[in-house]
Amino acid sequence: MYPKISIITPSFNQGNYIDFAIQSVKEQNYPNFEHIILDNCSTDKTIEHLKKYDHLIWKSERDKGQSDALNKGFSMATGDIVGWLNADDKYLPGCFQKIANCFAEAPQSDIAYGDYRWINEKGDVFQSRREIDFDYFILKYLHVLYIPSTSTFFKRRIFDEGNFLDDSFQYAMDYEFFLRLALKRYKFIHVHSYLADFRWHTENKSVVALQKQINEQEMALLRHDELLQKVPSSARAYLREMLKLMARGKRYLLKGMKGYYFNQWQHQAVD
Repeated sequence: MYPKISIITPSFNQGNYIDFAIQSVKEQNYPNFEHIILDNCSTDKTIEHLKKYDHLIWKSERDKGQSDALNKGFSMATGDIVGWLNADDKYLPGCFQKIANCFAEAPQSDIAYGDYRWINEKGDVFQSRREIDFDYFILKYLHVLYIPSTSTFFKRRIFDEGNFLDDSFQYAMDYEFFLRLALKRYKFIHVHSYLADFRWHTENKSVVALQKQINEQEMALLRHDELLQKVPSSARAYLREMLKLMARGKRYLLKGMKGYYFNQWQHQAVD
């Protein structure tokens, strides 16, 4: 009735936020879960926070970056379903039950992702993000990753079959991972509910390393896309820009038809 859910949290000097992440897992009132935290020897108050919780499985040791820490956690996970929650983000109430229900109703699915909200450093919601159903073309060619890792959950078989993050990627590891899974024909499903809050703050990778994130995304796309590989390098940039515009237009159209742009600033209540 309650498949076990493993949550993996990489951590480095997120002492200001990690309590909120831990509490959001604990307060799911879901009877079968584990929360694994891999800390990269934080020098702030992170360890003090971790020691307060008896239910956590955690280690504080050197790693080669966020991707390496996540891979360690994915290997440790014993759940039927595995989630990835960064230390500065948090789940919304009822998230685990919705994910368990989703996989039960669509047992052929391998990856489930839901809608999410943007919050600021204080935890105030400033935008609600409804997303589209899975679209391979948009995943590949959109200028940003539209599937949020913070509201994404994986069937255990993903990792049992040897699929892990490429730890050479430090900024677009989620994009490269999702693209690789899609190429292997694992099935994505969209949960039409708000599942998590993504926190924007001054130390967020999407803020401090945006260009590096973009560069890594382009590197991952070129690695996995046969079309771009076949195009001469002199024309590749023009084709890439055209595909990006097509993907953006398709997403605008799909979201617009569902009315998502009309309510994204209305700070939706958790559904």
